[in-house]
Amino acid sequence: MRTAASSNFKDQIIDFCILPDILDKAGCKIIMSIADISKTASQISQDNNLPQSSTYKKIKKLLKTGLIEIERISIDDKGKRVVFYKSKVESLEFNLQRGGIFVKFNTNDIKR
Repeated sequence: MRTAASSNFKDQIIDFCILPDILDKAGCKIIMSIADISKTASQISQDNNLPQSSTYKKIKKLLKTGLIEIERISIDDKGKRVVFYKSKVESLEFNLQRGGIFVKFNTNDIKR
């Protein structure tokens, strides 16, 4: 991973094989759904009319690529662990250059 000079942007080289996982409709819906406010996988699934199992799989892939993160973990009334996810990006820009595909993203300032 390479970091650009600006603290607001990061350049990340993404393996071409995982690009469809990021660019598909569900991935974009999830990223946009949690850009402003953190949500649980269940909330993300309901808000975007996505199957819950597919939502969990997509969240796992987005976590791995670093586009989203776990903002907090809490315990609900029934004693179950509840994970809240938040997008780390405000916007994505893809650039095809010699040597690879580059992704530039404007980070979403997460306040803790």
